[in-house]
Formats: sequence, structure tokens, C-alpha cells
Amino acid sequence: MKASDDLGAPTRRSAALSQYRRRAPIYDLELALFEPARRAAIERLALRAGDMVLDVGCGTGLSMPLLHEGVGARGRVVGIEQCPEMMALARQRVLREGWRNVMLIESATEGAEIPRPADAALFHFTHDILREPLALQNVAASLRPGATVVACGLQWAAPWALPLNLFVLGAALHSVTSLQGLDRPWSVLAQHLDDLRVDSMMGGCIYLVSGSLRQVGQVGQVNRPQPDGPRPRRAAAARARPAARR
Repeated sequence: MKASDDLGAPTRRSAALSQYRRRAPIYDLELALFEPARRAAIERLALRAGDMVLDVGCGTGLSMPLLHEGVGARGRVVGIEQCPEMMALARQRVLREGWRNVMLIESATEGAEIPRPADAALFHFTHDILREPLALQNVAASLRPGATVVACGLQWAAPWALPLNLFVLGAALHSVTSLQGLDRPWSVLAQHLDDLRVDSMMGGCIYLVSGSLRQVGQVGQVNRPQPDGPRPRRAAAARARPAARR
């Protein structure tokens, strides 16, 4: 599928940019409620010293302190964000902290030139990106086989949980360009993952999904979720380190 084949993609990108430009000044405050989800997601990444991790849709860089702590001075954090106003705040954060191993890429995810191979990827409250197949293909192509991938964000709670779903609706209308896929926001991502684990938080209105990157020839195969199971282990082959890091 070519980017030009998806006539709705430019419209969605324009809507997302407009949305996040408005939110940039208060974005950190808006996301404060979901910090437990962020911490749980980054813990699920199981980062190790020397890893390279992708922060996809990094926003103002709220995840970067924990990601930087996880990979250490020998590792690398790569933030990808298309909104200039959000990226400006992320750059300020990096400069303020003095991080020399953080790379910021201002681009839509599907067109980003991402360094390879990364060991892990985080999608934190990035619903629009998770519904964009070309974006996920680009991220997957930048990860080593067996890399750990974690996503978390809003989802519809159980039908009877009306107050929670009203909360999700209000938050989603403020932060995503389409409500499509909120029943299973990770469904497109799941096509790229093995050892899929799906958990819920905050009464079921937040999902936490993790898995390991599937081999190229197996993408698209059905992968049955394993809720409440043990954290997926990295495949033995995936533990191998590149001879030299960038």
C-alpha cells in the first residue's frame, strides 16, 4: 500500500497537527492523570543498558526521563513527533537535562527516517499512529527481530461502565482524529507481534499491550492475546547485540 493510496491520511495528519498544536502548552498537565499507565508501559519494555528505544509519537518528551534511565549512558532514545510545537518542548527538555544520547525526529511516523536496528518501541497514547498501517510498517522495519513493543492508551470500557465510557469519549474527542478502533486500538499493531499480552488499567478504560516483533514473513498471521499471562520473554536470537552501535 502506498501513502498516495490512502486519501484520508493527509486529512487525518492535518487534523492531528491542528489538535496537538492547541494542546502543546498544557499537554503535560493533561497527561498527568495517566502517569501510572506510562510507568507500567515503560516497565513492560524491560529496557537494558545499551538498548536503543523508539518513543513513537513522543509529544513533549514526557516518557524520555524513564526511557533514558532504562537504556543508560550507553543506550539511545529516539523520539518521533510530527507536531512542531510538541517537538520544540521535547527539545527544550533534552537540552535542559543535558542528554547527549537522545535523538529527536520531527516527522510523521510513516515518513520518518528511523535509525536501525532498535531494540524496543513505545507507543504511549498514540491512537492515530496505531491505526495507520504505514506508520507501523515503518516502525517495524526499524526494529530488530524479537524487539519488545509496548502500547497503551484509551479504549472503550465494558458496555455497562457508562461513566468510564463517557470519560473515554470526552478524552478521545479532545485527543484523536477518529473514534474508529477504540474497542481494540492495538488490532493493527497485533499483526506485527508475537507473544501478545493485553491488560487493562483504570477500570478498563486504559489498555496495556506488549509483544515481540514478528519475523517478516509472518506479519499478518492471527495472534491470540494472552491477558494476565507472564511477561513475554525476548527470543534467544533477539538477545544478540549488533557488533557496533550507532
